[in-house]
Amino acid sequence: MCATCGCGTDEIRVTPAHGAEQHRHEHGHDHGHEPDGLRTHTLELEQKVLAKNDRLAAENRARMAARSITAINLMSSPGSGKTTLLERTITELSVPIFVVEGDQETLFDAERIRAAGARAVQVNTGAGCHLDSSMVGRALDELDPADGSLVVIENVGNLVCPAMFDLGEDRKVVVISVTEGDDKPLKYPHMFAAANLIVVNKLDLLPHVDFDPGRFAADARRLNPDVEIMIVSARTGENLAAWFAWLGDLVGPVPATPPHLRVD
Repeated sequence: MCATCGCGTDEIRVTPAHGAEQHRHEHGHDHGHEPDGLRTHTLELEQKVLAKNDRLAAENRARMAARSITAINLMSSPGSGKTTLLERTITELSVPIFVVEGDQETLFDAERIRAAGARAVQVNTGAGCHLDSSMVGRALDELDPADGSLVVIENVGNLVCPAMFDLGEDRKVVVISVTEGDDKPLKYPHMFAAANLIVVNKLDLLPHVDFDPGRFAADARRLNPDVEIMIVSARTGENLAAWFAWLGDLVGPVPATPPHLRVD
Protein backbone atom coordinates (compact mmCIF):
# COMPACT_ATOMS: atom_id res chain seq x y z
CA MET A 1 0.00 0.00 0.00
CA CYS A 2 1.22 3.49 -0.80
CA ALA A 3 1.09 5.52 2.41
CA THR A 4 0.54 8.79 0.58
CA CYS A 5 -2.28 7.91 -1.82
CA GLY A 6 -3.50 4.39 -1.00
CA CYS A 7 -2.51 2.98 -4.39
CA GLY A 8 -1.20 -0.53 -4.65
CA THR A 9 -1.15 -3.75 -6.57
CA ASP A 10 -1.42 -7.43 -5.82
CA GLU A 11 1.81 -8.13 -7.65
CA ILE A 12 5.18 -6.43 -7.92
CA ARG A 13 7.48 -7.88 -10.58
CA VAL A 14 11.24 -7.38 -10.66
CA THR A 15 12.54 -8.43 -14.07
CA PRO A 16 16.29 -9.10 -14.33
CA ALA A 17 18.61 -7.96 -17.06
CA HIS A 18 18.11 -11.10 -19.16
CA GLY A 19 14.35 -10.49 -19.27
CA ALA A 20 13.08 -13.40 -17.17
CA GLU A 21 10.79 -12.88 -14.20
CA GLN A 22 12.81 -13.09 -10.98
CA HIS A 23 10.83 -11.95 -7.95
CA ARG A 24 7.20 -11.61 -6.98
CA HIS A 25 5.85 -9.72 -4.00
CA GLU A 26 2.26 -9.76 -2.84
CA HIS A 27 0.52 -7.23 -0.66
CA GLY A 28 -2.96 -5.91 -0.14
CA HIS A 29 -4.34 -2.51 -1.01
CA ASP A 30 -7.39 -0.42 -0.41
CA HIS A 31 -8.60 2.47 -2.54
CA GLY A 32 -11.68 3.21 -0.45
CA HIS A 33 -12.42 6.22 1.71
CA GLU A 34 -12.37 5.61 5.45
CA PRO A 35 -14.91 6.79 8.03
CA ASP A 36 -13.69 9.35 10.53
CA GLY A 37 -13.33 6.69 13.20
CA LEU A 38 -10.64 4.89 11.18
CA ARG A 39 -8.42 7.87 10.42
CA THR A 40 -6.21 7.40 13.48
CA HIS A 41 -5.67 3.76 12.61
CA THR A 42 -4.88 4.71 9.01
CA LEU A 43 -2.36 7.33 10.12
CA GLU A 44 -0.63 4.81 12.36
CA LEU A 45 -0.47 2.32 9.48
CA GLU A 46 0.99 4.94 7.15
CA GLN A 47 3.62 5.84 9.75
CA LYS A 48 4.58 2.18 10.05
CA VAL A 49 4.81 1.82 6.27
CA LEU A 50 7.08 4.87 6.00
CA ALA A 51 9.18 3.77 8.98
CA LYS A 52 9.76 0.36 7.40
CA ASN A 53 10.61 2.02 4.09
CA ASP A 54 13.12 4.32 5.78
CA ARG A 55 14.77 1.38 7.56
CA LEU A 56 15.20 -0.52 4.30
CA ALA A 57 16.39 2.64 2.55
CA ALA A 58 19.13 2.99 5.18
CA GLU A 59 20.15 -0.60 4.48
CA ASN A 60 20.30 0.12 0.72
CA ARG A 61 22.38 3.23 1.36
CA ALA A 62 24.85 1.45 3.63
CA ARG A 63 25.13 -1.45 1.23
CA MET A 64 26.03 0.82 -1.69
CA ALA A 65 28.32 3.06 0.35
CA ALA A 66 30.35 0.02 1.40
CA ARG A 67 31.13 -0.55 -2.28
CA SER A 68 31.62 3.15 -3.18
CA ILE A 69 28.48 3.09 -5.32
CA THR A 70 26.72 6.41 -5.94
CA ALA A 71 22.95 6.34 -6.47
CA ILE A 72 20.56 8.97 -7.82
CA ASN A 73 16.77 8.84 -7.78
CA LEU A 74 15.61 10.21 -11.15
CA MET A 75 12.01 11.44 -10.90
CA SER A 76 9.63 13.19 -13.28
CA SER A 77 6.17 13.17 -14.77
CA PRO A 78 5.59 10.89 -17.80
CA GLY A 79 7.01 12.26 -21.03
CA SER A 80 9.64 14.58 -19.56
CA GLY A 81 12.42 12.88 -21.52
CA LYS A 82 14.26 11.36 -18.57
CA THR A 83 14.86 8.04 -20.37
CA THR A 84 16.33 9.92 -23.34
CA LEU A 85 18.52 11.89 -20.92
CA LEU A 86 19.65 8.63 -19.36
CA GLU A 87 20.44 7.09 -22.77
CA ARG A 88 22.67 10.06 -23.64
CA THR A 89 24.33 9.82 -20.24
CA ILE A 90 25.13 6.12 -20.68
CA THR A 91 26.65 6.63 -24.12
CA GLU A 92 28.65 9.77 -23.32
CA LEU A 93 29.70 9.63 -19.65
CA SER A 94 32.84 7.63 -18.86
CA VAL A 95 31.40 6.09 -15.69
CA PRO A 96 30.03 2.54 -15.33
CA ILE A 97 26.24 2.98 -15.02
CA PHE A 98 23.67 0.47 -13.79
CA VAL A 99 19.96 1.22 -13.96
CA VAL A 100 16.85 0.29 -11.97
CA GLU A 101 13.87 1.02 -14.23
CA GLY A 102 10.50 1.68 -12.60
CA ASP A 103 7.26 1.57 -14.61
CA GLN A 104 3.76 0.36 -13.98
CA GLU A 105 3.92 -2.00 -16.97
CA THR A 106 6.08 -2.99 -19.98
CA LEU A 107 9.82 -3.50 -20.45
CA PHE A 108 10.17 -0.68 -22.98
CA ASP A 109 12.45 1.62 -21.01
CA ALA A 110 14.71 -1.17 -19.73
CA GLU A 111 15.13 -2.37 -23.32
CA ARG A 112 16.16 1.16 -24.38
CA ILE A 113 18.68 1.36 -21.55
CA ARG A 114 20.20 -2.03 -22.43
CA ALA A 115 20.44 -0.95 -26.07
CA ALA A 116 22.35 2.14 -24.93
CA GLY A 117 24.90 -0.13 -23.24
CA ALA A 118 24.00 -0.34 -19.55
CA ARG A 119 22.81 -3.25 -17.46
CA ALA A 120 19.21 -2.69 -16.32
CA VAL A 121 16.60 -4.34 -14.14
CA GLN A 122 12.93 -3.54 -14.77
CA VAL A 123 10.57 -3.17 -11.80
CA ASN A 124 6.89 -3.18 -12.80
CA THR A 125 4.68 -1.81 -10.04
CA GLY A 126 1.25 -2.59 -11.53
CA ALA A 127 -1.15 0.00 -10.08
CA GLY A 128 1.56 1.38 -7.77
CA CYS A 129 2.65 4.92 -8.53
CA HIS A 130 6.23 4.84 -7.19
CA LEU A 131 9.16 2.64 -6.24
CA ASP A 132 9.92 1.92 -2.60
CA SER A 133 13.10 0.85 -0.85
CA SER A 134 12.09 -2.81 -0.72
CA MET A 135 11.66 -2.94 -4.50
CA VAL A 136 15.00 -1.20 -5.00
CA GLY A 137 16.73 -3.58 -2.60
CA ARG A 138 15.51 -6.59 -4.56
CA ALA A 139 16.47 -4.92 -7.83
CA LEU A 140 20.00 -4.33 -6.50
CA ASP A 141 20.25 -8.04 -5.67
CA GLU A 142 19.61 -8.80 -9.34
CA LEU A 143 21.55 -5.88 -10.79
CA ASP A 144 24.74 -6.43 -8.74
CA PRO A 145 26.32 -3.06 -9.67
CA ALA A 146 30.10 -2.83 -9.84
CA ASP A 147 32.15 -1.21 -7.10
CA GLY A 148 32.57 2.52 -7.75
CA SER A 149 29.72 2.64 -10.27
CA LEU A 150 26.75 4.97 -10.65
CA VAL A 151 23.29 3.48 -10.02
CA VAL A 152 20.43 5.43 -11.56
CA ILE A 153 16.96 4.63 -10.22
CA GLU A 154 14.51 5.80 -12.87
CA ASN A 155 11.33 6.13 -10.83
CA VAL A 156 7.76 5.72 -12.02
CA GLY A 157 6.54 8.82 -13.87
CA ASN A 158 4.69 10.77 -11.19
CA LEU A 159 5.27 14.16 -9.54
CA VAL A 160 3.65 13.25 -6.21
CA CYS A 161 4.44 10.01 -4.36
CA PRO A 162 8.06 9.34 -5.44
CA ALA A 163 9.16 12.43 -3.52
CA MET A 164 7.94 10.92 -0.25
CA PHE A 165 9.87 7.65 -0.39
CA ASP A 166 13.57 7.41 0.41
CA LEU A 167 15.14 4.64 -1.69
CA GLY A 168 18.67 4.83 -0.29
CA GLU A 169 19.84 7.28 -2.96
CA ASP A 170 22.57 9.90 -2.54
CA ARG A 171 20.74 12.57 -4.54
CA LYS A 172 17.22 13.23 -5.82
CA VAL A 173 16.99 14.62 -9.36
CA VAL A 174 13.75 15.96 -10.84
CA VAL A 175 13.44 16.20 -14.62
CA ILE A 176 10.80 18.58 -15.99
CA SER A 177 10.25 19.53 -19.63
CA VAL A 178 9.44 23.00 -20.91
CA THR A 179 6.32 21.58 -22.55
CA GLU A 180 4.82 20.88 -19.10
CA GLY A 181 4.57 24.54 -18.09
CA ASP A 182 6.45 26.72 -15.61
CA ASP A 183 3.84 26.36 -12.85
CA LYS A 184 4.89 22.86 -11.75
CA PRO A 185 6.88 23.82 -8.61
CA LEU A 186 3.83 25.45 -7.05
CA LYS A 187 1.48 22.67 -8.18
CA TYR A 188 3.75 19.86 -6.92
CA PRO A 189 5.69 21.46 -4.04
CA HIS A 190 6.79 18.27 -2.26
CA MET A 191 8.62 17.01 -5.33
CA PHE A 192 10.54 20.23 -5.93
CA ALA A 193 11.22 20.80 -2.22
CA ALA A 194 12.86 17.35 -2.05
CA ALA A 195 15.11 17.78 -5.10
CA ASN A 196 18.86 18.27 -4.99
CA LEU A 197 18.89 19.08 -8.70
CA ILE A 198 16.21 20.11 -11.21
CA VAL A 199 16.93 19.38 -14.86
CA VAL A 200 14.69 21.37 -17.20
CA ASN A 201 14.64 19.37 -20.44
CA LYS A 202 13.61 20.05 -24.05
CA LEU A 203 15.41 23.37 -24.30
CA ASP A 204 15.15 23.05 -28.07
CA LEU A 205 11.36 23.51 -27.78
CA LEU A 206 11.55 26.63 -25.58
CA PRO A 207 10.87 29.09 -28.48
CA HIS A 208 7.63 27.25 -29.24
CA VAL A 209 6.03 27.00 -25.80
CA ASP A 210 4.87 29.32 -23.03
CA PHE A 211 7.54 28.59 -20.42
CA ASP A 212 9.28 31.30 -18.39
CA PRO A 213 12.60 29.93 -17.03
CA GLY A 214 12.94 32.87 -14.63
CA ARG A 215 9.51 32.32 -13.10
CA PHE A 216 10.13 28.59 -12.85
CA ALA A 217 13.47 29.06 -11.08
CA ALA A 218 12.08 31.68 -8.68
CA ASP A 219 9.15 29.46 -7.68
CA ALA A 220 11.39 26.41 -7.26
CA ARG A 221 13.84 28.33 -5.06
CA ARG A 222 11.05 29.70 -2.89
CA LEU A 223 10.38 26.07 -1.98
CA ASN A 224 14.00 24.94 -2.00
CA PRO A 225 16.55 27.80 -1.79
CA ASP A 226 19.58 25.56 -2.28
CA VAL A 227 18.36 23.54 -5.26
CA GLU A 228 20.52 23.50 -8.38
CA ILE A 229 18.73 24.11 -11.69
CA MET A 230 19.98 23.52 -15.22
CA ILE A 231 18.21 23.69 -18.57
CA VAL A 232 19.23 21.19 -21.27
CA SER A 233 18.11 19.38 -24.38
CA ALA A 234 18.58 15.62 -24.21
CA ARG A 235 17.59 15.41 -27.88
CA THR A 236 20.10 17.92 -29.30
CA GLY A 237 22.71 17.67 -26.55
CA GLU A 238 22.61 21.39 -25.76
CA ASN A 239 24.07 22.13 -22.28
CA LEU A 240 24.40 18.43 -21.43
CA ALA A 241 28.01 19.20 -20.47
CA ALA A 242 26.62 20.81 -17.30
CA TRP A 243 24.69 17.62 -16.48
CA PHE A 244 27.72 15.41 -17.12
CA ALA A 245 29.89 17.70 -14.97
CA TRP A 246 27.37 17.51 -12.10
CA LEU A 247 27.39 13.72 -12.26
CA GLY A 248 31.17 13.64 -12.52
CA ASP A 249 31.53 15.77 -9.39
CA LEU A 250 29.07 13.51 -7.57
CA VAL A 251 30.72 10.23 -8.52
CA GLY A 252 34.29 11.44 -8.22
CA PRO A 253 37.32 9.62 -9.65
CA VAL A 254 36.33 6.44 -11.47
CA PRO A 255 38.27 3.37 -10.30
CA ALA A 256 39.55 0.82 -12.76
CA THR A 257 36.81 -1.71 -13.43
CA PRO A 258 37.81 -5.38 -13.57
CA PRO A 259 37.12 -6.86 -17.04
CA HIS A 260 34.47 -9.26 -15.73
CA LEU A 261 32.46 -6.30 -14.37
CA ARG A 262 32.62 -4.08 -17.42
CA VAL A 263 29.42 -3.30 -19.33
CA ASP A 264 30.36 -3.30 -23.00
